[in-house]
Amino acid sequence: MRKNQEIKNRDLVVLVNEQDEELGLMEKMEAHQLGLLHRAFSVFIFNKEGKILIQRRAANKYHGALLWTNTCCSHQQLDETTMQAAKERLMAEMGLACPLFEVYKFQYKEYVENNLIEHELDTVLVGYSDVDPVINPLEVADYQWISLMELLQWMQREPESFTIWFKIILPKLLTTFSNISPN
Repeated sequence: MRKNQEIKNRDLVVLVNEQDEELGLMEKMEAHQLGLLHRAFSVFIFNKEGKILIQRRAANKYHGALLWTNTCCSHQQLDETTMQAAKERLMAEMGLACPLFEVYKFQYKEYVENNLIEHELDTVLVGYSDVDPVINPLEVADYQWISLMELLQWMQREPESFTIWFKIILPKLLTTFSNISPN
């Protein structure tokens, strides 16, 4: 982790309705226990070779611990835009800064371990970088750059090794974002 990097407290989530209208704030764990719809974002970083940067979540995560997932993800706070939150988390988790752009939003509701429910209005963002991350060990256990073909084969062989949201987002991202192709 970068020295003197201030990490924003993300213990609250912004509850929303299906039209993304704010309904209030709730403690993150309670929102996941009750399965209430809230804002989230997922960042996917690719390099010039077309490889995707994935991370293995830290062992201390309240769900998805030690599972492989997209480059970073988290929850926007009430006082920030999705872009601000995504850039802050990308730096806090992976030590990376690069331009990001929004690809799409979608809603999902899935049960995960520890009797929690992911019910998110998730904004998917993409960026490009050829810089290796400097991971924050409190957030990330490991990382790798991997070709989409290798990743898709791995996900087919060992789906239990990946977070539920990653398994939902990646196929849609690959069909929505046409200039990414498996290699």
